[in-house]
Amino acid sequence: MDAGLPRLEIVDGVLRQARWLASPNHDARPAGCSPELLVVHGISLPPGEFGGPWIDRLFTNELPAEAHPAFREIAALRVSSHVLIRRDGELVQYVPFHLRAWHAGVSCWQGRTRCNDFSIGIELEGTDTQAYEPVQYRQLAAVVQALQRAYPAVGRHLPVGHSDIAPGRKTDPGPAFDWQTLAALLA
Repeated sequence: MDAGLPRLEIVDGVLRQARWLASPNHDARPAGCSPELLVVHGISLPPGEFGGPWIDRLFTNELPAEAHPAFREIAALRVSSHVLIRRDGELVQYVPFHLRAWHAGVSCWQGRTRCNDFSIGIELEGTDTQAYEPVQYRQLAAVVQALQRAYPAVGRHLPVGHSDIAPGRKTDPGPAFDWQTLAALLA
């Protein structure tokens, strides 16, 4: 593990170093399911714009449809993620890791459907085509390490992209995401 990465701590399913903002969009995992897979997503609201309250508002069902034309299609969605890593490295947590966040949608990994049941969703503020920030990779690697300590089954697989579990339907985190950089930080 990279000694230069921040050491994050998970207590009762929550990153102590994250800003907590509870999303109502979660439920219990099915009996016998625990976190095994980490899914990396990319998100920007409005598309291609960074900062602002819109991601928080989407995940808390408070996104005003009239605030931007792109919001009309998504304002009524009931979605969430466990964690968001903003462009400046800020960590925001919406759902405790032991609960099921609604991030994957229709999905399949290695023959298993319903990836929300056994995965943790990590959003990166970004787009498919614009490079992610170095601080986001460092924070992502630190989150992965904390999750591997807290949930040993998570360590059996490298993180995957949303595009890997929903091919043809999702493209994020996109070609701008550098998987080699993440692998190097985790090595």
